[in-house]
Amino acid sequence: MIQLIVAVLLYFVIFFGISFILNMLLRRTWLMSVLYPIIMIMMLDGIPTTRYFTAPSEAFAHTYNKLTNLYLVDYVTFLAGFLGTVVSGIVIKLLRKSGYQMF
Repeated sequence: MIQLIVAVLLYFVIFFGISFILNMLLRRTWLMSVLYPIIMIMMLDGIPTTRYFTAPSEAFAHTYNKLTNLYLVDYVTFLAGFLGTVVSGIVIKLLRKSGYQMF
């Protein structure tokens, strides 16, 4: 249970920070929120990305099987990372509204 709490906090903070820095550098508020699911699928599927273009039905079936065989703990952890990217986008929007031009 302690490991789950630490993992959730760690994923939230790491992806909040990465997303915040990318938002400052690229000035694209929701870029990391859009890229996060793609990055997570690339990490989880264990197959080369080119396989999605050369053998799409096999690659998507493999990815579907991988995603359905995850535990609830994995989903909670990945959801925490995604929420970190969303909260980062909201914070950037609020900072821009408050007049901070560097954001």
